Amino acid sequence: MKTTIKNTIGILALSLFSLGVSAQSTTTTNSNSASTGIIWSAGVNGGLSTGNFKDSHKWSLGGSLQADIPVAKQFYLTVNAGYDNFYGKSNYEGTGISAPDIHLLPAMAGIKFFPIPMLYLQADAGAGFLLNKDDLGYNKTAAFLYAPEIGLQFPIGGKSYIDAGVKYEGTTKFESGDTNSKINTLGLRIAYAFGTK
Repeated sequence: MKTTIKNTIGILALSLFSLGVSAQSTTTTNSNSASTGIIWSAGVNGGLSTGNFKDSHKWSLGGSLQADIPVAKQFYLTVNAGYDNFYGKSNYEGTGISAPDIHLLPAMAGIKFFPIPMLYLQADAGAGFLLNKDDLGYNKTAAFLYAPEIGLQFPIGGKSYIDAGVKYEGTTKFESGDTNSKINTLGLRIAYAFGTK
């Protein structure tokens, strides 16, 4: 099952990259300059757990909203928030008990840079807030959250775009002294985006 999900994410990322390259060859307009105004996006996030976190949780699914605020040609400040559900494994470590799902509200800000049209590098940092801390038995409600990302934002007509990025998300510990209380995932975000100018 894990291999199938990993292969699906890989094929989807490769397909989106190919589509972006194809779209780039058919347009000569740089759609990622500061003159486009704020770009808003709403997307779906999915990911696979990594590190120690994969021992208790399989994968995640959620959604997010993001604003890209132009500050210079090819540079944007990003502000984003969303909701992610991390699905716990059944029969956790052979105990016959299911690990509880984790409900997380991420809120981050960062920078997005387009080294070439449509291809971007993004780095965000902020906080992840647990919505079900009592179910998990953790002693912290929030932890530092960071997310480097690489992706494509290609036009689909007018001021509309498809924004697709592959990112790693990681947190610090939600339980002091317990390294297994970190949340780490490798995921994909696919979003519809639109410019305001």
